[in-house]
Amino acid sequence: MVEPLDPPSLPGRLRTYFLTGVIVAAPISITFFLVWQFLSFLDTHVAGLLPARYNPETYLPFSLPGLGLLIMLAFLTLVGMLTAGLAGRTMVRMGERLLSRMPVIRSVYSTLKQIFETILAQKSRSFREVVLVEYPRHGLGAIGFVTGPTRGEIQARSKDELVNVFLPTTPNPTSGFLLFVPKNDLVHLDMTVEEGIKLVISGGIVTPSMEQERERAAALAGAQAGDRALALEQPEEVAESPPARAVQAGVKR
Repeated sequence: MVEPLDPPSLPGRLRTYFLTGVIVAAPISITFFLVWQFLSFLDTHVAGLLPARYNPETYLPFSLPGLGLLIMLAFLTLVGMLTAGLAGRTMVRMGERLLSRMPVIRSVYSTLKQIFETILAQKSRSFREVVLVEYPRHGLGAIGFVTGPTRGEIQARSKDELVNVFLPTTPNPTSGFLLFVPKNDLVHLDMTVEEGIKLVISGGIVTPSMEQERERAAALAGAQAGDRALALEQPEEVAESPPARAVQAGVKR
């Protein structure tokens, strides 16, 4: 006979409740904290550039959080509009020529420009694919992101077709290593870039299979709810259908 398990003690239940509260509250709190810090930074450094007579906070008895973000968005949109025209493109070319004559600044500018053009280009395939790389030795795997094909001297000195792979570190994916890996040695994964980043940040705790199981469970619950609703409506639809009315008329006769 199986003996019943003893109920958990009060300290054990309190510990479980505490850990559950941390799991629920910590991500929300950290997210709001980071967003608030970002908005505060923009409000301090961007909104402070407005003259006092154009600043709405001068005439209001309270501050406007997010004003710096709105100003930044409006400024970037205005720059994009001006750059799209002929005069704007001419000014950009003149500025690039000026920067290209500065020894240190030209390297920084050209690197940053290539990075932003690669990441923000609509037709770019960079950071659009997750791969598995054998790293740091044979038999071990690491998550990497394809950033494009290898070109230049590195590809010319290799017999295989190489691919640029960014290998992020855990739990900070903004730092990592640049690897030049033969294309045939890559294992292409079906997970999205967002799922790969979640996997890296969580240290393997949050896996794509867990997300897929949640989505599958939610879809199954929705399908079951739809089937139940359809089953409840089906008798009325059958009763009102022409064959059903004919049967009912025959029974009455």
